[in-house]
Amino acid sequence: MLKTLTIVVPCYNEEEVLPETVKEIGAIVEDLIAQAKISTKSKILFVNDGSKDRTWELISEYGEKYSYVSGIKFTRNYGHQNALLAGMMVAVKYSDMIITIDADLQDDVNAIYQMVDKYLEGIDVVYGVRNSRETDSFFKRRTALAYYGLMKHLGVNLVPDSADYRLLSKRATEALLQYKERNLFLRGMVPLVGYPSAKVYYPRKERFAGKSKYPLGKMLHFAFDGISSFSIAPIQLILILGILTTSISIIMMIYVLVEKILGHALTGWASLMISIWLLGGIQLISVSVIGEYVGKIFTEVKHRPRFNIETEDYTEKMTKDKNGY
Repeated sequence: MLKTLTIVVPCYNEEEVLPETVKEIGAIVEDLIAQAKISTKSKILFVNDGSKDRTWELISEYGEKYSYVSGIKFTRNYGHQNALLAGMMVAVKYSDMIITIDADLQDDVNAIYQMVDKYLEGIDVVYGVRNSRETDSFFKRRTALAYYGLMKHLGVNLVPDSADYRLLSKRATEALLQYKERNLFLRGMVPLVGYPSAKVYYPRKERFAGKSKYPLGKMLHFAFDGISSFSIAPIQLILILGILTTSISIIMMIYVLVEKILGHALTGWASLMISIWLLGGIQLISVSVIGEYVGKIFTEVKHRPRFNIETEDYTEKMTKDKNGY
């Protein structure tokens, strides 16, 4: 019996690129069906994450035109990670495998063929890994390498140069959905589920159209969110910093006393001001880092829903396919 594939595509203001996305991914779905590698029930599931343009209108239009196109509409913007999770939660009931990919077409859609082949060989998790970052700026390439190195040093098991382009089997998806935290960092969560995994390599391309949804500020926030979600190392660093500062203070105190006894002490304000500003800065940074962790606890204990779905037609289409009408 042929397996059912669902390709989950999160969308936020993607009206410029969406027609090409439907064209390219749709052609692959049709080809895989023609090759008898996936069932005719396979779908593309677009998740509209509170877009302010015509993204949802286009998804609805393509849904009427193509039987394999379906959509989920959020009540508002909940973020990229929640959009991915929502798609997987809806799709896992009817799918044997789920592929997640961004709508901007920077990830090579042709890697889907290899991902499906790996799944058919018995692999549960297939990571899409970039073998080239030539389209990225020098700054982005260097910071990405530094970030992966830092995460590895902190003990977080990430797949270098792998974003959210991956295939998960049904059981791997169900295992991932058992993780209930609200502060999502799927790149770190997926390796935790275990199961046989493999990598598929592809070149990273330029964005087909539209603007990046991850400017520098948002990227930095996402990066720190990943660190604070998987490691308490920053808090441990504060302890080390406190011990180091205290040690320096004791040495300075001894030095000042010796200078006073020898009669070499001079009245001045420079050293005093430097000390105040230094210690003040350290204290503010420390409080901010601790506050980040407290904030995450605050968010988790509320147990608010990760997202609210206004409408979706995926379930209806899959039920019709199942019943044969």
